[in-house]
Amino acid sequence: MAYTCEYFQASADFLRETVNFAPEIGIVLGSCLGPFAQAIEDPIVVDYADIPHFLLSTVASHAGKLIFGKVAGRRVVCMSGRFHSYEGYSFEELVIPIRVLKLLGVESVILTNAAGAVNRDYRPGDVMVIRDHIKLHGESPLRGPNVEDFGPRFFDTSRMYTPSLRARALDLAAGSPLRVHQGTYMFFPGPQFETPAEIRAARILGADAVGMSTVTEALTAAHCRLPLLALSVITNMAAGVLDRPLSAGEVDETAETVAGAFSDYMKQLVAAI
Repeated sequence: MAYTCEYFQASADFLRETVNFAPEIGIVLGSCLGPFAQAIEDPIVVDYADIPHFLLSTVASHAGKLIFGKVAGRRVVCMSGRFHSYEGYSFEELVIPIRVLKLLGVESVILTNAAGAVNRDYRPGDVMVIRDHIKLHGESPLRGPNVEDFGPRFFDTSRMYTPSLRARALDLAAGSPLRVHQGTYMFFPGPQFETPAEIRAARILGADAVGMSTVTEALTAAHCRLPLLALSVITNMAAGVLDRPLSAGEVDETAETVAGAFSDYMKQLVAAI
Protein backbone atom coordinates (compact mmCIF):
# COMPACT_ATOMS: atom_id res chain seq x y z
CA MET A 1 0.00 0.00 0.00
CA ALA A 2 1.31 3.45 -0.98
CA TYR A 3 0.58 5.70 1.98
CA THR A 4 0.76 9.02 0.13
CA CYS A 5 -0.68 12.27 1.44
CA GLU A 6 -3.57 11.78 -1.01
CA TYR A 7 -4.39 8.45 0.66
CA PHE A 8 -5.01 10.16 4.01
CA GLN A 9 -6.61 13.18 2.34
CA ALA A 10 -9.45 10.99 1.04
CA SER A 11 -10.48 10.25 4.64
CA ALA A 12 -10.20 13.89 5.67
CA ASP A 13 -12.20 15.12 2.65
CA PHE A 14 -15.03 12.69 3.44
CA LEU A 15 -15.16 13.91 7.04
CA ARG A 16 -15.15 17.58 6.02
CA GLU A 17 -18.27 16.94 3.95
CA THR A 18 -19.97 15.57 7.08
CA VAL A 19 -18.72 18.06 9.70
CA ASN A 20 -18.94 21.83 9.28
CA PHE A 21 -16.07 22.85 11.57
CA ALA A 22 -12.39 22.16 12.04
CA PRO A 23 -11.58 20.47 15.39
CA GLU A 24 -8.90 22.01 17.59
CA ILE A 25 -8.14 18.99 19.78
CA GLY A 26 -8.01 15.30 18.88
CA ILE A 27 -8.73 12.80 21.65
CA VAL A 28 -8.18 9.04 21.58
CA LEU A 29 -10.08 7.04 24.20
CA GLY A 30 -8.66 3.78 25.49
CA SER A 31 -10.30 0.62 26.81
CA CYS A 32 -13.53 1.28 28.75
CA LEU A 33 -12.90 5.04 28.80
CA GLY A 34 -15.68 5.69 26.29
CA PRO A 35 -18.01 7.39 28.84
CA PHE A 36 -16.09 10.63 28.27
CA ALA A 37 -17.73 10.73 24.84
CA GLN A 38 -21.06 11.41 26.58
CA ALA A 39 -19.70 14.81 27.62
CA ILE A 40 -19.39 15.95 24.01
CA GLU A 41 -21.99 18.61 23.19
CA ASP A 42 -23.87 18.69 19.87
CA PRO A 43 -22.18 15.46 18.75
CA ILE A 44 -21.79 14.44 15.14
CA VAL A 45 -21.03 10.71 15.05
CA VAL A 46 -19.32 8.94 12.15
CA ASP A 47 -18.77 5.17 12.10
CA TYR A 48 -15.22 4.12 11.26
CA ALA A 49 -16.66 1.75 8.68
CA ASP A 50 -18.02 4.70 6.67
CA ILE A 51 -14.68 6.55 6.40
CA PRO A 52 -12.61 5.82 3.26
CA HIS A 53 -9.23 4.18 4.02
CA PHE A 54 -9.90 4.15 7.77
CA LEU A 55 -9.42 1.10 10.00
CA LEU A 56 -12.01 -0.90 11.95
CA SER A 57 -11.86 -1.44 15.71
CA THR A 58 -12.30 -5.10 16.65
CA VAL A 59 -12.06 -4.79 20.46
CA ALA A 60 -15.45 -5.22 22.16
CA SER A 61 -14.97 -2.29 24.57
CA HIS A 62 -14.11 0.12 21.73
CA ALA A 63 -17.13 1.73 20.05
CA GLY A 64 -15.47 2.33 16.68
CA LYS A 65 -16.78 5.85 16.10
CA LEU A 66 -15.44 9.35 15.49
CA ILE A 67 -17.37 11.91 17.51
CA PHE A 68 -17.16 15.61 16.64
CA GLY A 69 -18.52 18.32 18.92
CA LYS A 70 -17.61 20.63 21.79
CA VAL A 71 -16.17 20.01 25.26
CA ALA A 72 -15.66 22.95 27.63
CA GLY A 73 -16.19 25.31 24.72
CA ARG A 74 -13.46 23.72 22.60
CA ARG A 75 -14.01 22.04 19.23
CA VAL A 76 -12.95 18.41 19.52
CA VAL A 77 -12.89 15.17 17.59
CA CYS A 78 -12.87 12.06 19.73
CA MET A 79 -11.88 8.58 18.66
CA SER A 80 -14.10 6.28 20.72
CA GLY A 81 -12.06 3.18 20.05
CA ARG A 82 -8.52 2.81 18.75
CA PHE A 83 -6.46 0.29 16.78
CA HIS A 84 -3.72 -2.09 17.94
CA SER A 85 -1.10 -4.19 16.22
CA TYR A 86 -2.50 -7.29 17.96
CA GLU A 87 -5.70 -6.87 15.91
CA GLY A 88 -3.63 -7.77 12.87
CA TYR A 89 -2.81 -4.28 11.66
CA SER A 90 0.72 -3.50 10.51
CA PHE A 91 2.59 -0.78 12.36
CA GLU A 92 2.53 1.27 9.15
CA GLU A 93 -1.29 1.16 9.10
CA LEU A 94 -1.45 2.55 12.62
CA VAL A 95 -0.40 6.02 11.40
CA ILE A 96 -3.77 6.48 9.68
CA PRO A 97 -5.91 8.00 12.50
CA ILE A 98 -3.43 10.64 13.69
CA ARG A 99 -2.55 11.72 10.16
CA VAL A 100 -6.23 12.12 9.32
CA LEU A 101 -6.73 14.21 12.48
CA LYS A 102 -3.77 16.37 11.44
CA LEU A 103 -5.33 16.98 8.03
CA LEU A 104 -8.62 17.92 9.68
CA GLY A 105 -6.83 20.79 11.43
CA VAL A 106 -6.26 19.34 14.89
CA GLU A 107 -3.68 21.44 16.77
CA SER A 108 -2.99 19.12 19.72
CA VAL A 109 -3.69 15.52 20.72
CA ILE A 110 -4.69 13.81 23.97
CA LEU A 111 -4.14 10.04 24.12
CA THR A 112 -5.59 7.84 26.87
CA ASN A 113 -5.18 4.17 27.70
CA ALA A 114 -5.79 1.52 30.32
CA ALA A 115 -2.49 0.24 31.74
CA GLY A 116 -1.02 -2.16 34.27
CA ALA A 117 1.11 -0.78 37.10
CA VAL A 118 4.74 -1.83 37.31
CA ASN A 119 5.51 0.80 39.94
CA ARG A 120 4.50 -0.70 43.30
CA ASP A 121 3.52 2.74 44.63
CA TYR A 122 0.69 2.92 42.09
CA ARG A 123 -2.71 1.35 42.63
CA PRO A 124 -5.77 0.62 40.46
CA GLY A 125 -7.75 3.78 39.78
CA ASP A 126 -4.68 6.04 39.66
CA VAL A 127 -3.77 8.08 36.58
CA MET A 128 -0.27 8.40 35.11
CA VAL A 129 0.75 11.35 32.96
CA ILE A 130 3.18 9.80 30.48
CA ARG A 131 6.57 11.49 30.64
CA ASP A 132 8.32 9.10 28.24
CA HIS A 133 7.98 5.61 26.81
CA ILE A 134 9.95 2.45 26.11
CA LYS A 135 9.25 0.48 22.94
CA LEU A 136 11.40 -2.56 22.20
CA HIS A 137 8.84 -4.55 20.20
CA GLY A 138 7.73 -4.34 16.59
CA GLU A 139 8.48 -1.91 13.80
CA SER A 140 8.17 1.85 13.84
CA PRO A 141 4.86 3.15 12.45
CA LEU A 142 7.03 5.48 10.37
CA ARG A 143 8.75 2.58 8.61
CA GLY A 144 8.66 2.77 4.82
CA PRO A 145 8.66 5.73 2.41
CA ASN A 146 8.51 9.00 4.31
CA VAL A 147 5.61 11.38 3.58
CA GLU A 148 7.29 14.78 3.80
CA ASP A 149 3.91 16.55 4.00
CA PHE A 150 3.65 15.31 7.58
CA GLY A 151 7.22 15.49 8.79
CA PRO A 152 10.90 14.71 8.16
CA ARG A 153 12.34 11.24 7.85
CA PHE A 154 14.43 11.65 11.00
CA PHE A 155 12.74 13.49 13.86
CA ASP A 156 13.40 14.19 17.53
CA THR A 157 11.42 12.38 20.24
CA SER A 158 13.09 13.77 23.36
CA ARG A 159 10.14 16.11 24.04
CA MET A 160 7.38 14.25 22.23
CA TYR A 161 5.20 14.19 25.38
CA THR A 162 4.93 17.98 25.48
CA PRO A 163 6.37 19.30 28.79
CA SER A 164 4.00 22.28 29.04
CA LEU A 165 0.94 20.04 28.61
CA ARG A 166 2.26 17.59 31.20
CA ALA A 167 2.74 20.48 33.62
CA ARG A 168 -0.85 21.62 33.12
CA ALA A 169 -2.14 18.11 33.66
CA LEU A 170 -0.23 17.81 36.93
CA ASP A 171 -1.41 21.25 38.11
CA LEU A 172 -5.06 20.36 37.43
CA ALA A 173 -4.67 17.09 39.30
CA ALA A 174 -4.46 19.03 42.56
CA GLY A 175 -8.22 19.67 42.39
CA SER A 176 -9.18 16.15 41.31
CA PRO A 177 -10.16 13.17 43.47
CA LEU A 178 -7.83 11.09 41.31
CA ARG A 179 -4.30 10.18 42.39
CA VAL A 180 -2.15 11.42 39.51
CA HIS A 181 1.50 10.49 38.92
CA GLN A 182 4.02 11.15 36.17
CA GLY A 183 5.95 8.20 34.78
CA THR A 184 7.23 6.05 31.93
CA TYR A 185 4.97 3.80 29.86
CA MET A 186 6.32 0.63 28.26
CA PHE A 187 4.73 -0.83 25.15
CA PHE A 188 4.10 -4.57 24.82
CA PRO A 189 2.40 -5.93 21.68
CA GLY A 190 -0.21 -8.22 23.32
CA PRO A 191 -2.89 -9.43 23.16
CA GLN A 192 -1.64 -11.67 25.98
CA PHE A 193 -0.81 -9.94 29.24
CA GLU A 194 2.86 -9.66 30.06
CA THR A 195 4.62 -12.40 32.02
CA PRO A 196 5.94 -11.78 35.55
CA ALA A 197 9.50 -12.00 34.18
CA GLU A 198 8.72 -9.36 31.54
CA ILE A 199 7.33 -7.08 34.24
CA ARG A 200 10.47 -7.53 36.35
CA ALA A 201 12.52 -6.59 33.27
CA ALA A 202 10.27 -3.57 32.61
CA ARG A 203 10.82 -2.36 36.18
CA ILE A 204 14.61 -2.68 35.79
CA LEU A 205 14.40 -0.67 32.55
CA GLY A 206 12.53 2.13 34.34
CA ALA A 207 8.92 1.53 33.35
CA ASP A 208 6.13 2.58 35.71
CA ALA A 209 3.24 1.12 33.70
CA VAL A 210 2.75 -1.19 30.73
CA GLY A 211 0.18 -1.44 27.95
CA MET A 212 -0.54 -2.46 24.37
CA SER A 213 -1.32 0.88 22.69
CA THR A 214 -0.57 4.63 22.56
CA VAL A 215 3.08 4.53 21.47
CA THR A 216 2.39 4.18 17.74
CA GLU A 217 -0.03 7.13 17.92
CA ALA A 218 2.43 9.16 19.97
CA LEU A 219 5.24 8.58 17.47
CA THR A 220 2.94 9.56 14.60
CA ALA A 221 1.93 12.74 16.42
CA ALA A 222 5.59 13.58 17.06
CA HIS A 223 6.35 13.08 13.36
CA CYS A 224 3.46 15.44 12.54
CA ARG A 225 4.84 17.95 15.10
CA LEU A 226 1.61 17.92 17.08
CA PRO A 227 1.69 18.88 20.78
CA LEU A 228 0.85 15.74 22.75
CA LEU A 229 -0.51 14.76 26.15
CA ALA A 230 -0.89 11.07 27.05
CA LEU A 231 -2.59 9.60 30.13
CA SER A 232 -2.74 6.05 31.48
CA VAL A 233 -5.57 4.94 33.75
CA ILE A 234 -4.06 2.29 36.01
CA THR A 235 -6.59 -0.55 35.91
CA ASN A 236 -4.56 -3.34 37.53
CA MET A 237 -1.23 -4.24 39.03
CA ALA A 238 0.93 -5.87 36.35
CA ALA A 239 1.71 -9.60 36.27
CA GLY A 240 3.60 -10.87 39.29
CA VAL A 241 3.15 -7.72 41.39
CA LEU A 242 0.29 -9.47 43.19
CA ASP A 243 -0.01 -13.23 43.61
CA ARG A 244 -3.06 -13.66 41.38
CA PRO A 245 -3.80 -14.02 37.66
CA LEU A 246 -4.75 -11.09 35.45
CA SER A 247 -8.06 -10.82 33.64
CA ALA A 248 -9.71 -8.48 31.15
CA GLY A 249 -12.65 -8.30 33.53
CA GLU A 250 -10.50 -6.64 36.19
CA VAL A 251 -9.31 -4.07 33.66
CA ASP A 252 -12.88 -3.30 32.56
CA GLU A 253 -14.23 -3.08 36.10
CA THR A 254 -11.59 -0.61 37.29
CA ALA A 255 -11.91 1.55 34.17
CA GLU A 256 -15.67 1.74 34.63
CA THR A 257 -15.29 2.67 38.31
CA VAL A 258 -12.96 5.58 37.59
CA ALA A 259 -14.69 6.71 34.37
CA GLY A 260 -16.72 9.52 35.98
CA ALA A 261 -13.83 11.19 37.79
CA PHE A 262 -11.55 10.67 34.79
CA SER A 263 -14.11 12.26 32.45
CA ASP A 264 -14.30 15.33 34.71
CA TYR A 265 -10.50 15.55 34.73
CA MET A 266 -10.42 15.26 30.94
CA LYS A 267 -12.93 18.11 30.57
CA GLN A 268 -10.67 20.32 32.67
CA LEU A 269 -7.68 19.37 30.54
CA VAL A 270 -9.50 20.16 27.31
CA ALA A 271 -10.46 23.59 28.67
CA ALA A 272 -6.87 24.29 29.74
CA ILE A 273 -5.05 23.30 26.53
